[in-house]
Amino acid sequence: MAIINQGILGGFSGKIGNVVGGNWKGINYMRVLTKPTNPNSEKQVKQRTKFTTALSFLQPITPFLRVGYKLYTAKQTAFNAAMSQVLTNAITGENENTAVDFSKAQVSAGTLTPAVNGAFTYDSGEITLTWDDNSGSGTAKATDKSMYVVLNPVKSDAVYETAGAVRSVKTQIADLPAEWIGDTVHVYLAFIADDGKDVANSAYLGSVEVVAA
Repeated sequence: MAIINQGILGGFSGKIGNVVGGNWKGINYMRVLTKPTNPNSEKQVKQRTKFTTALSFLQPITPFLRVGYKLYTAKQTAFNAAMSQVLTNAITGENENTAVDFSKAQVSAGTLTPAVNGAFTYDSGEITLTWDDNSGSGTAKATDKSMYVVLNPVKSDAVYETAGAVRSVKTQIADLPAEWIGDTVHVYLAFIADDGKDVANSAYLGSVEVVAA
């Protein structure tokens, strides 16, 4: 039921049929409630598939994203900012071929100077990340802390760090679970300022199959 505030010619609040009325900042408005004629249209199915694919990529690193996308929380949640980045830049294919292009996905975003010549090696259940010390270049400082993600999409799991070795140390080790043997993992590296006020765009370092020692 709707309430008419100023007689028949005035605005109203509530619902009349498929019309909803209200007032926003002193302005009366009306909008029509509509439902999609076919919620399973080809376009909508494709969009839901892309969303589900992006969600499966991001969910295992949700706590990491709260730090990696912290600069975006004034306008939206960190998770939604990450979701937007992946949907816009890192989804390939359609329908059953929909997938994440890991090289184009970002697990962090900001204005801090990113890693230079980031790389990694794998041996005996350990990922060793390395980078150049580019302190003094742009906003990079020796005290910036490394952040990394090792993502296992097969297990929908990840190991990560949001306050690792500082930029000047040039290396960081990540231990992988034994149950990951046989799976392919994807590695990302970023930095966060020592005071936590800025974050660097993540760099995708590549993938490797986890093998027994």
